[in-house]
Amino acid sequence: MAYSQLAYIYDVLMDDAPYDQWQSFVEHFCKQGKLLDLGCGTGRLSHQFALAGYSVTGVDFSEDMLAYAQANTSDIRYIQQDIRELEGLTGFDIVVSLCDVINYITTEEDLEKVFTNVWNSLTGEGLFIFDVHSLRHFNENMAGQTFAEIYDDISYLWFCEAGGTKGSVEHDLTFFLLDEETGQYERFDEQHIQRTFAVETYLNLLAKAGFQSVTVHGDFSIEESEEPEEKQRIFFVCRKR
Repeated sequence: MAYSQLAYIYDVLMDDAPYDQWQSFVEHFCKQGKLLDLGCGTGRLSHQFALAGYSVTGVDFSEDMLAYAQANTSDIRYIQQDIRELEGLTGFDIVVSLCDVINYITTEEDLEKVFTNVWNSLTGEGLFIFDVHSLRHFNENMAGQTFAEIYDDISYLWFCEAGGTKGSVEHDLTFFLLDEETGQYERFDEQHIQRTFAVETYLNLLAKAGFQSVTVHGDFSIEESEEPEEKQRIFFVCRKR
């Protein structure tokens, strides 16, 4: 699949994503500075941060996504790296990893690597903000569900099943994308595995990585949540010191 097709499919799936809410949440805690966007995908949120005045670097593992992002923005530095093995990225005032990117890190060992890498990337007073789906959301709203959409040029089927480990979900997706030259639909299949952990697990791993102050929020609220596990999306605001 050409990168433009892959990126187009991704943007269709994410068309209704709350990008403005992610941006507003981050800006409440840090309004400017040098920002590192981990798991930036096609760069849509990176671009919004750049327009808001941040100096942005985007990192993603997918060369296809980054090629599309680079072709559509000129004011952002994009780097292809695995966030479990970040290299050469230091001096950031804020690191963000949004839209459940961290749910693709499926072991505690790898989570600790990511959190340590982020800690090393931050300045002394740096801030790390990320979100994950809650266990309740995975169990009640995702596992065992089927989703589908039909558009003029793309359709998809999305099957979600509980994974083989606690807190994991397997996503099986089938896309049918119109080839404008032939008028035929081409089929593409993808599988994604996500996993989420209890809030306490994330807090313990963040502490091991060196973060000294962490607040937990639910569903884009800037107020700390007393029962974050009852929310669909959980935010962690982590201060290096």
